[in-house]
Amino acid sequence: MRRIDAIGIGLGIFVAGGSAYVLLRLVGVDNLEAGTWSQVLLFVGLIGWLLSYGFRAVGKKMTYHKQREQYEQAYFQKRLEELTPEELAKIQAEIEQARRVGNKE
Repeated sequence: MRRIDAIGIGLGIFVAGGSAYVLLRLVGVDNLEAGTWSQVLLFVGLIGWLLSYGFRAVGKKMTYHKQREQYEQAYFQKRLEELTPEELAKIQAEIEQARRVGNKE
């Protein structure tokens, strides 16, 4: 997320809270109750956002994790392409040997 995105989201939340207050006042709710309900709405929204952030972080579905996976895949693909046929055959033989040892246990 860019800095301008964070600023925009912050301003959007500020405007949403003010709009909720104004709408409640227009409906006829008194000052104190309108303020309380607009804060409740913002608090529930914040809790929802925190939960969604937590699920994305735990599930590794965040931009950083995706970019890192793409980088690692591209890095290993490049390294694989740089191997000579002899090196590749040697690595494949080692993998097969490790599989056979793993299956025996």
